[in-house]
Amino acid sequence: MFQGASSLSLDAKGRLSVPTRHRDVLSATAGGQLTITKHPHGCLMVFPRPEWEKFRERIAALPMSAQWWKRVFLGNAMDVEMDGTGRILVSPELRAATGITRETLLLGMGNHFELWDKATYEAKEAEATQGEMPDVFQDFAF
Repeated sequence: MFQGASSLSLDAKGRLSVPTRHRDVLSATAGGQLTITKHPHGCLMVFPRPEWEKFRERIAALPMSAQWWKRVFLGNAMDVEMDGTGRILVSPELRAATGITRETLLLGMGNHFELWDKATYEAKEAEATQGEMPDVFQDFAF
């Protein structure tokens, strides 16, 4: 399970260094093979390949009424592999689609990661945390 946030910078070629704490797990469970695709909230989803295959099967099984969502998730998916130093290439197309430039935030989301443009994430988080918590949290003790 992946969790936690990491502030990371893309290099000039659009490569991202996967945090050390995740590299061993990704190498052991996915052979360093990952899949990156768009998320409708304006970030990228980064899956270890076995988790991507499960997600891909669920998306592919959706009815024709969800064809545009299939296009978003499956049509934009790109397979990548960690290099010897733990870097992955984030394609120019995916970076442009989500506004990711240099400063990013990688969030562990359980079985996958979200990769955000840092400024975009901070603005969306501030907006989301304004006001009352959603009702789904009523049983949580904070």
